[in-house]
Amino acid sequence: MNVRELGSFIRDQRTGSRLSLKKVSGLAGVSIPYLSQIERGLRRPSADILQAIAKALRISAETLYVQAGILEQRPVPGVEAAVLADPAITERHKQALISIYQAFRDEAGRAPEPVQPDAPTKSRQRKTRTTQTSSTKTRKEV
Repeated sequence: MNVRELGSFIRDQRTGSRLSLKKVSGLAGVSIPYLSQIERGLRRPSADILQAIAKALRISAETLYVQAGILEQRPVPGVEAAVLADPAITERHKQALISIYQAFRDEAGRAPEPVQPDAPTKSRQRKTRTTQTSSTKTRKEV
């Protein structure tokens, strides 16, 4: 385990989430100096501490375990491939999910994977009007 790389990764996750050392240390249940030492690569945290830090950072403990060398990284299938392979959702829904995912990736500064859909689909937008009575809400097509 390269503790400096692990510490740098934890710091990057914390600063990327705009969390202070104080906030993360409180959420993880560790002292501020100890968390600072972990981030600087001066301490090697246990699996339990990594799990607490992961919870505080709202990332998977597995991610930190891989960074720490406790677990081996498993190949992860692409999000687009998983969405496109799901038989339970329609093509229109698949394209909407992929579009949203790509927007998040673009916002995060990473280039999205190219998607080659089988056939382009057009979604039909319906105009609806919501009305509310004393006990229910109803939607009527306009």
